[in-house]
Amino acid sequence: MGQSYDQLSLRERVKIELWHREGRSLRWIGRQLGRSAATISRELRRNARPTKQWCGSYDGERAHGLALRRRRWDARYKLARQPALRDMVRQRLAMGQSPEQIAGRLAREHGGTLISHESIYRFVYHRSAQKDYWHRLLPRAKNRRGRLGLRGGSSVSFIKLRRPLAQRPAEADDRATPGHWEADLMAFSRYGQYVLVTHERSSRILTIDRLSRKTARAVVQALVQRFGPLPRLLRRSLTFDNGTEFALHFELTDRLGLATFFCDPHAPWQKGGIENAIGRMRKILPRKSDLATIDQGQIRQLVEHYNNTPRKCLAFRTPNEVFSELLNRVALQT
Repeated sequence: MGQSYDQLSLRERVKIELWHREGRSLRWIGRQLGRSAATISRELRRNARPTKQWCGSYDGERAHGLALRRRRWDARYKLARQPALRDMVRQRLAMGQSPEQIAGRLAREHGGTLISHESIYRFVYHRSAQKDYWHRLLPRAKNRRGRLGLRGGSSVSFIKLRRPLAQRPAEADDRATPGHWEADLMAFSRYGQYVLVTHERSSRILTIDRLSRKTARAVVQALVQRFGPLPRLLRRSLTFDNGTEFALHFELTDRLGLATFFCDPHAPWQKGGIENAIGRMRKILPRKSDLATIDQGQIRQLVEHYNNTPRKCLAFRTPNEVFSELLNRVALQT
């Protein structure tokens, strides 16, 4: 019996080459190296296969190079070698979690890193290249990594009393101060179906309100109902893009004391939190969805699923957990 298995060294492979050429048996070589005959047999079988560029016999140095290359290649796809971990990752992807959320939550649950998010991404796009389309499980379902975007006209001139994002308090930039929100509108292909989405920058909590009209009056009324019950410390500012549906934004300041600001034209990334959230929601509520077939309870479940998903930026706590802490903290201050 040989010793517990570890990788063959270059020196061992060179000895295997010399003894194999001398006609020594596999058992004899194994005894000399403290290895099993099966290890020697597997080594010769794997690294002496003829190719278009190589038709010779076993070569120790070449075999060692092949083994190192194979090891580097295998390391790219850790999930291919660990079926249990692969199934766990796939299940969590199907639940809407991102690779970073999965990797971070697994590390938090197991007290150490099990897999990195980059390893998950590599395996996802490897499987997609094999026509298994794992990328469809990603929160944004993108078939490649990187930022995609289109440019069009801007309606800046139609928005009265518009204040640019540069005038927003600096405390909102680092997300440490709660009460700074972002808002946007999700439109659907059927006429009269819209969803107003708001997103708090500190806790990443998401809220959704269904609208039957896209008018500025309908939008501002929904926002007043949404932010009116909140404590003032949790409704400091609200950031929009330059859609005309937000043209009555100044009423929020007059009625609630809620400061409003707008992104620069063609710069939706300046409210990246809600853009990311909408991208995730589009996976389960694509544009072609018919909201008439989805009741309010189902919408609420989708939002709760989002708000109960652990986030890397929150140390893998959930938005609901963080926002509840903010509410309790504000209640103690008042």
